[in-house]
Amino acid sequence: MSFDFPPRLRALQAQLHRVRAEYTAYCQSLPWSVDPHPGWEAREGVYSHRGDVPASPGYTDKQRRRKAAFERRLRRLTGVVVDHPFWSTVERGQVVAARMALKRVPAEDVQE
Repeated sequence: MSFDFPPRLRALQAQLHRVRAEYTAYCQSLPWSVDPHPGWEAREGVYSHRGDVPASPGYTDKQRRRKAAFERRLRRLTGVVVDHPFWSTVERGQVVAARMALKRVPAEDVQE
């Protein structure tokens, strides 16, 4: 099934994908623990799949603020996409299919 998504909704969804990818990459760059933690040495049979876990310095205030800013932006974008007037035009029973289709619109097909 194909849906005729408005250009603005397509652009918002593309922006949501980009911000989510940036947020994920940023989170992967952060220390493993929000607060300082000494880490631990691997013990036979316990956490052996990870090996030793080094100490974590915790997040800096700047890292906490940036992560929180990403989360606010993601919530705002998600709300705008979910509450877009287009969804009220979709036939009942097809909304989930339409939302899934929007998530799969290739970024190169979006004009902002």
